[in-house]
Amino acid sequence: MKIELHKQSDIDTLTDIWYRGSIQAHDFIDQEYWLSQKTEMRDKYIPMSDTYVIYNQAEIVGFVSMVEDYLAALFIDTSYQKNGYGKELINFIKIQKSKITLKVYKENTSATHFYKKNGFTIKETLLDENTNQEEYLMEWEVS
Repeated sequence: MKIELHKQSDIDTLTDIWYRGSIQAHDFIDQEYWLSQKTEMRDKYIPMSDTYVIYNQAEIVGFVSMVEDYLAALFIDTSYQKNGYGKELINFIKIQKSKITLKVYKENTSATHFYKKNGFTIKETLLDENTNQEEYLMEWEVS
């Protein structure tokens, strides 16, 4: 497994991983919402973040995007999930940061469980105004 800063040429691959992962993990939100966000993800959100990709051999299998201490995105290609790539990316970011916050949809129980297993705690429940879904604000700090 290799982790490195993304290249501009990776953007379409990362957007595809994000889109497929969003549909799979968020089946409680209409697919049209994710489709409507695809261009902004590609042209705005990934470029404004510090985005690191993780490889399986020479193929990108996932990424993590950070905006300062905020984990804005963590997605693993749906065919590579549950193989430790997400944990590798979390550990990579933990080395660089003393505190990490993130938001995760309450109904995305597998992601919530993943973050709890990796040391994050729920700080509060919020409402995402874009989707009208409850989400958790979670946090990890060096102990």
